[in-house]
Amino acid sequence: MEDGIMVQGYDIVSYFNEKPLEGKASITKRYKGATYQFHTETNLTAFNANPEKYIPEFGGYCAYAMGARGELVDIDPETYKIVNGKLYLFYNAYFNNTLKKWNKDETNLLKKANTNWKELL
Repeated sequence: MEDGIMVQGYDIVSYFNEKPLEGKASITKRYKGATYQFHTETNLTAFNANPEKYIPEFGGYCAYAMGARGELVDIDPETYKIVNGKLYLFYNAYFNNTLKKWNKDETNLLKKANTNWKELL
């Protein structure tokens, strides 16, 4: 989270539409202490109607790192997965795409990530 802006400024509603799009600094919403940017006013309206539907899991940190080690690791906003209607984000840099690792053991990692996240809170 940079300067309180979530998901590096990407529009979290856009993940559920077609593909992740960068938000605009002119279309923002403050929610639970974080600032979200949106690509369109329509996406902001969708967020306002049901914010919890769009909020990424684990505070927007890497789901794999949360499951594997209980660590808060930054993400690549274009490396993501939606599972059961929830948005999971992943680190992807320096030949280390953690989404691939996640996919190999998703059930186990998801359980561990949920447990580790509750302990961090």
